[in-house]
Amino acid sequence: MTDIMSPAQRHRCMSHIRSRNTKPEIKVRQWLWNHGYRYRLCVKSVPGKPDIVMRKYRTAIFVNGCFWHGHDIEWKMENGKWKIDNSICCKIPQTNREFWVNKIRRNQERDRQNCQTLLENGWQVIVVWECQLKANRLEQTMRQVEQRLLDNLIAILKPKRLRYEFPEEENLPIAAEPPADYKASASAHHSDNEK
Repeated sequence: MTDIMSPAQRHRCMSHIRSRNTKPEIKVRQWLWNHGYRYRLCVKSVPGKPDIVMRKYRTAIFVNGCFWHGHDIEWKMENGKWKIDNSICCKIPQTNREFWVNKIRRNQERDRQNCQTLLENGWQVIVVWECQLKANRLEQTMRQVEQRLLDNLIAILKPKRLRYEFPEEENLPIAAEPPADYKASASAHHSDNEK
């Protein structure tokens, strides 16, 4: 199928797609806010500049569009070039396909690097996909996010176990009287009471 827009019209249309305050991101933010979770948006000091940052839970949430981040697509190398197969929720345009393949591959590589950097810095990462936020799946998806947040909080608050080394028992100093023969002292005490 050929594109019905001219290249200039297509460029103008694509340039107006936002990277912040997208509909999926707003759905996630509204759900979190309505359930008592507080967060910050696009914190530059956190690696990867996640969509939602929850410092209390040491968690970064990325709300990814299925098309822009290539959700569930399959990569193949053919004749030295990357090829991809469409997934249920991600259809790659046939026009200018090589451009889109390279763009999505770069986006996925950047996502992997951001997640790795966050994990190395002690952050937990949650990725929510656009297709998981449809009306029939929203509540289930957000309950899973909530469970991950609570697991992260428990991991943060859980006391760390310290390993103690105990000295050998033979060399322990005596802190009280030497052990007494309790049987002998008990029988002597018993005979005193009989008199």
